[in-house]
Amino acid sequence: MKYHKNITEIIFYARGGQGAKTAAEIIAQAAVAEGKFVQTFPNFGPERSGAPTKTYLRISQTEIRTKEPIVDPDIVIVLDETLLDSQIVTEGLDKNEVLIINSNKAQYEIKEKIRFNGKIYCVDANEISMSVIGQLRPNTVILGKIIQVSEVAGLNSIINEFRRIFEEKIGKDNCEKNILAIEKAYSSI
Repeated sequence: MKYHKNITEIIFYARGGQGAKTAAEIIAQAAVAEGKFVQTFPNFGPERSGAPTKTYLRISQTEIRTKEPIVDPDIVIVLDETLLDSQIVTEGLDKNEVLIINSNKAQYEIKEKIRFNGKIYCVDANEISMSVIGQLRPNTVILGKIIQVSEVAGLNSIINEFRRIFEEKIGKDNCEKNILAIEKAYSSI
């Protein structure tokens, strides 16, 4: 399902340290490079690694005036499947909206567990990350699936922003491995 309405609202559910905030910022920067308006901000309690977090991302063709947390998302991203046991990740989602989850489970297994009748896209971002990058970086991998499903920014814009932000920090070889993982998730069924 592609989103072409005025504003697309996305919530990322993750655990502290999993990079949801970074993933949202990469998408936001890619969208800005395409001339769109964006807003992204995290929402978490005491900052500690492993604690549940939420990150909000809005992307629009026009100026964004609201500052409130997102309560009616179009897309929800879950970076850690164990959050399904403690968080209601489908709150505000209807059957026409999308859940993208980092999981090696089949779509129907997730659907049964959380009793959600909307569209579910499972991508084993952990496995792709380990096999392509050699490190656990599901936030990087899942960027490809988010862009494939939503088209809130183009794949080339995501890749360009990833290179711009990370090539110097992690080196050219590691950067290219991450980009390959993004492309693999983008191409996954």
